Amino acid sequence: MDNMELIRTRKSVRTFDGEPVRDADRESLRAFLPTIRNPYDIPVEFVLLDAKEHGLSSPVLQGETLYIAGKVAKVPHCEEAFGFAFEELVLYAWSLGIGTTWIGGTMKRELFERAAGLQNGEIMPCISPLGYPAKKRSLKESAMRTGLRADKRLAESELFFENDFATPLHETNTAVQTALEAVRLAPSAVNKQPWRIVKCGDAYHFYEKRSLAAAAWDVQKVDLGIALCHFMKLAGGTLSVSAPGIAAAKDMEYIATITVS
Repeated sequence: MDNMELIRTRKSVRTFDGEPVRDADRESLRAFLPTIRNPYDIPVEFVLLDAKEHGLSSPVLQGETLYIAGKVAKVPHCEEAFGFAFEELVLYAWSLGIGTTWIGGTMKRELFERAAGLQNGEIMPCISPLGYPAKKRSLKESAMRTGLRADKRLAESELFFENDFATPLHETNTAVQTALEAVRLAPSAVNKQPWRIVKCGDAYHFYEKRSLAAAAWDVQKVDLGIALCHFMKLAGGTLSVSAPGIAAAKDMEYIATITVS
């Protein structure tokens, strides 16, 4: 599958078939992890965790045997870097037929942090199970997806703008059109879809529309990292951080700019 097909077809998986991840797939994952980069050049470390060995579980999952955790130093833009890198992992796993779901709260965090060897000055925003999807979703998972409206997305006119936040974007560049759709389809915490993009010339300015409270880190900045990953996988470009001075509501925060040549 190409990148857009991976993005279109990948769904959060919470019901697994109970089979361990095959050795060949595990080795492919191990080989891929060191190659993951992000445009902030902030290292993100990944740790594979056996569920039984470490006594790990989540009340929203069924049949999982393996987890992966990500750790990053608590520095400026670490959440965006983490989201970008972790989504690269998620999409690669799906290319192998391995299901995942982003988990940031429905777990005993202290157990996962201990198993992952989290150090002072590091954060572990999310973890994910890794496994093969069951043939049928559990009733709990089906109810969760319904409650979250997991397959629903905001319209383009609510997400993408030109020059200001009042003018909907009418994109003519085919590659960028595809990249914007990839952003629209991205997963986000409780499906809040916090990304907003304002195009000015060949620059696409990404903003966070805050709707969830931040704790030790901002989970919606992680979501913006996912959006940046999707956009750059489809349209390329270079990332910079320099606020363009566009008038924005108080709940909007500038995140980054991708310039597409």
